[in-house]
Amino acid sequence: MDRTLADTKPGEKVELVGINGGGRCFINRLTEMGLVPGSRLEVECGGMHGPTIVVVKGVRLALGQGMAHRVLVRKIPAGGKA
Repeated sequence: MDRTLADTKPGEKVELVGINGGGRCFINRLTEMGLVPGSRLEVECGGMHGPTIVVVKGVRLALGQGMAHRVLVRKIPAGGKA
């Protein structure tokens, strides 16, 4: 089931499935950070307040709540790699 990155919990491994809203500049910025559909992320820190911190290809990225609410993800089943 798809949900937003802002709805994930620390320690979860998810796959980016899409971007909901935002303009071309927003999508380009995410792409430059390596956040494209199919990317696998591990959530380090997140929650109701403050940025969501994820690890993508060994790099830690911080996304503000507004960005995290627009990134759609799907949980990777146990045993899957991030």
